[in-house]
Amino acid sequence: MGYTQGMSDLLAPVLKMLRSESDTFWCFVGLMQGTIFVSSPNDTDMEKQLNYLRELLRVMQPLLYGLLLRQKNALELLFTHRWILLCFKREFAEEDALQMWEACWAHYQTDYFHLFICVAIIIIYGKDMITQELPSDELLLHYSNLAMHMRGDVVLQKARGLLHQYRQLQRIPCTLHGLCDLCGPGIWDSGFCPVVECVGSHDEIGACPYGGILSVQLEGCE
Repeated sequence: MGYTQGMSDLLAPVLKMLRSESDTFWCFVGLMQGTIFVSSPNDTDMEKQLNYLRELLRVMQPLLYGLLLRQKNALELLFTHRWILLCFKREFAEEDALQMWEACWAHYQTDYFHLFICVAIIIIYGKDMITQELPSDELLLHYSNLAMHMRGDVVLQKARGLLHQYRQLQRIPCTLHGLCDLCGPGIWDSGFCPVVECVGSHDEIGACPYGGILSVQLEGCE
């Protein structure tokens, strides 16, 4: 893997903590190889993350999702790209950012906890977005101006609550099937076995590749 923009943002706190260039190098190699963050982005990597994020908003925050849907290009979620690419390094004080990294690397109950952090930021600091119905360019400016002015502890607490809420859902769309694939059940987790509901966007394939059940079939079973 060659150098990509933003690597220095991720490397700096590791070097500060370890104070050894050789140890820092190998820890950084592990970070790049093992993280589920988009550390070496391509269009496919980023689009997968954004698709999950859009669906999380649609399922868990339909009011916010509806607002974004009404604004031209807002669902591209441009204001979240830096959050994902740099693991919130430029959004929060270093100590807060490192706590977020640890929470994500724990892979507790989900492999994509950073997306729940994204949703938490949008909810907590999105009041103006709702009341003023900000267009996509102003959304980008709004959230950029919040960098280093957000409370990491509040965001983490909200993100954990959102994850708990998600894990209580009886149904999830097949578009979110992969959020908890790799982590397995947590030590205090009794299991996460919701019904997977097909959203019907697999025309070129036919049957849902994730074993999802169509809404009409679910209604017939109730």
